[in-house]
Parts: sequence; C-alpha cells; structure tokens
Amino acid sequence: MQVVPLGGLGEIGKNMTAVRSGGGIIIVDAGMAFPDEEMPGIDLVLPDFTYLREHSDEIRGVVLTHGHEDHVGALPYLLREFNVPVFATKLTLGLVRSKLQEFGIRKADLREVRAGERVGIGSIGLEFINVNHSIPDAVAIAIRTAAGLIVFSGDYKIDLTPIEGEPTDLGRLAALGEEGVLAYFGDSTNSERPGYIPSEKVVGETFNEIFEKTSGRIIVASFASHIHRIQQVIEAAKEHGRLVGVTGRSMIRNVQIARELGYLDLPSEMLVDQRDIGNIPDSDIVILTTGSQGEPMAALSRIANGTHRTIEAGPGDTVVIAAHPIPGNERSVSRTINNLMRRGAEVLYSPLQTVHVSGHAAQEEQKMVLTLLKPRFLVPVHGEFRHLKHHADTARSLGIPPENIFILENGGRIEFADGEARRLDNVSSGMFLVDGGGLADTADGVMRERQQLSEDGMFIVVARIDAQSGQLLGEPDVISRGFVIPQSANGLTQDSIEVVSRTLGRTAERHITDWGELKNAIRRDLSGFLYERTRKRPIILPLIVEV
Repeated sequence: MQVVPLGGLGEIGKNMTAVRSGGGIIIVDAGMAFPDEEMPGIDLVLPDFTYLREHSDEIRGVVLTHGHEDHVGALPYLLREFNVPVFATKLTLGLVRSKLQEFGIRKADLREVRAGERVGIGSIGLEFINVNHSIPDAVAIAIRTAAGLIVFSGDYKIDLTPIEGEPTDLGRLAALGEEGVLAYFGDSTNSERPGYIPSEKVVGETFNEIFEKTSGRIIVASFASHIHRIQQVIEAAKEHGRLVGVTGRSMIRNVQIARELGYLDLPSEMLVDQRDIGNIPDSDIVILTTGSQGEPMAALSRIANGTHRTIEAGPGDTVVIAAHPIPGNERSVSRTINNLMRRGAEVLYSPLQTVHVSGHAAQEEQKMVLTLLKPRFLVPVHGEFRHLKHHADTARSLGIPPENIFILENGGRIEFADGEARRLDNVSSGMFLVDGGGLADTADGVMRERQQLSEDGMFIVVARIDAQSGQLLGEPDVISRGFVIPQSANGLTQDSIEVVSRTLGRTAERHITDWGELKNAIRRDLSGFLYERTRKRPIILPLIVEV
C-alpha cells in the first residue's frame, strides 16, 4: 500500500491524499485553498492532479471527511476529469451537490454514507467514524487494505457537549486500536496549543450575552459552512425576539441547504429576505453574513467599504466576527475591522470575546486519540510544517519511536508492506490555479509577471518602423504604468525615449528587420537603463508598428 499526500502538508488548505492498494486508488478529500498576497488575480488554489492523471485507470472513488471548502472545494474540478463515485455523509453531499450544479455537473455518482457504516470498494474497505468538528456530519475514515488498517482523522476535536449530534466516537477509536492500526494520519492544525479546545456551547453563551446587552442591529460574520455557529446565532435570535437576515451568496445557499436537510432550525417566519433587511428596525434583526476572513468580494468587506447594495454599517451597529483568521488572512481581517470601526460600528472578535472556538483538537485531545488508536506509524497532516512538527513531538512524548513518525511534504510517498514503512521518491505535487473560472497550471511565469507588475510597474514602448528599411519613423512613444509619476520623473521618460531611439538606430544600421530581435534589443537596453537609474525592473512591452 502506498499513501501519497497531494495537498494539505506544509500549508493550510487543499487537503487531498491518494491511497493506492491492490490496483486501486481511493482519494481522501479534494480541497482547495485561498490565494495569498503573492498570487494577485488568482481566485482559488487547487492540488496538482498530475499523479492522479498518471494513474487515472486505478481511481476507484473519492471519500470526503466533511463539507468545508478546504476538503471539498476542488471536487468539481476533479470530477470534470475523473468520473468516479463520491462517498460522503448527508450534509456533506448536500453542500457538494449544490456546488456541482453551479459547475454544470448534474450526473455525478454521489453515494450517501452514515457514521458507523462500512463500505467496500474492490479490495479496499472503508469505515466512517463520527467525530466533532465545526460542521455537522464530520467523520474520520478507517481504511482496510491487505497491507493493514490506516485511519484518517479528518478535522476533529473532542467535544463532550456538542450542540448537535453525538460526541466523537471514542469507543470506536479504542476498538480500532485493539484491532491494530498500522498508520494514523492525524489533524495537526492546533498541535501547538496545549490543553483542550472549549466546547462550541461556550460561544452560544457569549452570543446570548451580546444579544442581551445590544439594542441596535447585530451583524455576525462566519464561515458559511459553519452550521453549528449559524444555529447558535439563530438560537440567540429566538431567545431575544429578533428576525434573521442572510446575505452573501454562499451563506444564503448553505442556510437553504442546511434547512432543507434538517441541520438548521430556522422557522420561515423568522427569515428575512436580504432585500427587506433595511425595512426591519435595527433592534429586531440579526444579519448573518460571509466575509469573516476579510475576502475582498465577500459581503462583510463590501459592508465595511460602503459598497454593499442593501446594508450600510454605522453607529449603533454591533459586528461580530465569529472566526479566527486563517494564516495569511490576518491583514485582510484587520483591514475589514478598521473599516467597520471607521464607520462607527462596534466590532467584537476573538480574543477580545469568546465569539469563536476552534474545531481542531489541541494537544491533550491529540494525546487521547493517539493513546486510543495506538498506531504503529504516525503521519501528521493538515497544517504548516511547524504544526506537523509539534504533532510529531506530542507523539514522541507518548512513546512512539521517532523512526515511526513521518513528516512528509506534498507529493511525498510512503509505502507500507509487511508491517513496515519506507519513503519512496516524491511525485508531482505543485498547485493548480483558478483564474477567472479557468483552470491553469502552476503558471510560475504568470505569477512572476504579476508580482513584478505589482512591485515595479510596466513600460510600453511604441515605435513606428519603415517595413522595408527598418528605419525609425519619428520619435518613439514611451508610456509608463505603475512605475513613476510623470511630475516626478525628472526627465526619465525623455531619457528612455532617447535610449530606445539609439537602440533602433543601431539595429537599422545592421539592417535588422526581425521584429522579435528588435523587441529583445529594446527590452535589454531599456531594462538596463531603468535599473541603473531607479533600481527597478518594470515589465517592458515593445510594440512595433510597420509603416
């Protein structure tokens, strides 16, 4: 058996792992990540499918641990290429089905499973174990192969008083440990955090306090898939006689799906259409919105910037950001908070108040699961390198030998045979970028150009050339964008024109009429001149006009 993580290691997001055994491959999760500040213009980041393409005839199915975007967001792109069954719990499939419809995928083979159920796919057996997370219907997955039993935790925490469903099935985890777990692939997100994660019920108590003391309008920003958090807001609204408005496309969609499937108790008489939110007295409404991560196009960011079509924040409003910033989003979240405060709104966020608790296990919970499962080998997953390292340290403190702990990177392969494990050569494991709805490859060159444009700007050179002789006809035009302000150019534009004119004069003397060679000469000479004068290297775009 080989296990190949294709995403989710050394990073937050785009979780995806291939398990290859007996001539078949099972894909565990198919998640996406949001772009960072070094990816201007990119909408989404997906795992690299190259390894899957190379073994496409072996893929037997996809199994999903829960419905968060970092575990299901890449699924539409995956199913466009690989027509394989998808196994997931009821709510996860509900969220996935809506997403696939948006992509025009209406004939996917979606198979509903329940916690406690076992499914066979060829020679591979799957068992789904109930765990607590910040979304209902989350499961861990036990995979039985001829080489042994392996367990994927998915995202989990141990909540003994969950607001919905049963606590994490510790008894079943213990039974798997007695059966004999060859390898455990465990959530590492909170491995730096000592102790236990508080119960989700703590947030409900905080919401009640906020609603009790607030007379104005309340706006709550959360992940659209955080159904538990949304239900707690609804319960507080019921308790204090407020109606509920919903804004943000994904929030509207997920609330509708969760209501239809019975995971949200939100009576129709409490629900206000977003077009009518402005007609409800401020003291009588709470608004659920997307944008807890400061996403520029999300509803909360537009409210903060004053560009939302129907909602305008101001004095008297209380905005609750019920989520921690994902690493890399801190500046965006801070910008949103500042903009809301400038408009006069009061903003409540963690750690100032307990408006969020994590859905990921802390160290003591990780110790509990490791003790119950008693795995021979541990592969920390779901986190940056530091998170993987701390999870490994926790395992070592419990007596797992260091040589039995594998800190892998995306594309790192580990093979299990005869009760032993060894590393194999890495496979392709880059990233695929979604830009304007289209799927591109890693496009390193494009990203470098965009980064260069953002830092150094662009120079456009327009030169009119005699088609026969290659002689320059008149002075070339030089246009700069994002480079220098004309008033402060200090003669740079005119000097640049002279550099281009000299370059074209030399090429004319040599009777060069290859426009590609002319453009390269312009780029080379002008780039050297601009770097000498400004220590910048803008993108130079020569345009040759034949006359």
